Amino acid sequence: MTSGIFITFEGIDGSGKSTQARALAEHLTNQGHAVVLTREPGGAPGAELIRQILVEGDPERWSPTTEALLFTAARRDHLEKTIVPALEAGKIVISDRFADSTRVYQGTVRSENRALVDALHDLTIGREPDLTLILDMPADVAHARGVARDTAEDRFEEFGADFQKALRTGFLDLARAYPDRCRVVEALRAAEDVARDIAALTDAALA
Repeated sequence: MTSGIFITFEGIDGSGKSTQARALAEHLTNQGHAVVLTREPGGAPGAELIRQILVEGDPERWSPTTEALLFTAARRDHLEKTIVPALEAGKIVISDRFADSTRVYQGTVRSENRALVDALHDLTIGREPDLTLILDMPADVAHARGVARDTAEDRFEEFGADFQKALRTGFLDLARAYPDRCRVVEALRAAEDVARDIAALTDAALA
């Protein structure tokens, strides 16, 4: 069997990752590719159970270290049950978030735990995406969008706009650290314009 392609979307809360991941999945499916669209935390039955306790409730319910452990546990289940089988079947996997989110949220902004986060990743995950699309927009705009969704999954939005600003800096720093796979996309535009640029970047990468 051929090896598939692993694409991830990253960025601050409210930047449009889920919308653009769906648009890219549709674009690639229309081209004849077999596509698996998934998300983190979640993407597999066990990981979805962990998702609920991570994204709901009091912002201070978990320490950054505990969060990192929980996210990594969910990611391992996601990897085993969803990502690896799809890639081994030659499919394109599109994930709304992956390890870069843990590097930025728990390893950089919530604490200075980056060494721990990287060690956990190396020991238990050991895989990077082939292409990472980082959606970038002003933090105050993204935060307002996230709050307006008014869902139970608002734990990280409740840390406030300054937290989102620090996350934005973290993702842009990460893009500079991994230039071979990361592409920053200006997301404060019409969704169809953003989707068109993402499709072009992805088509170029696949070529």
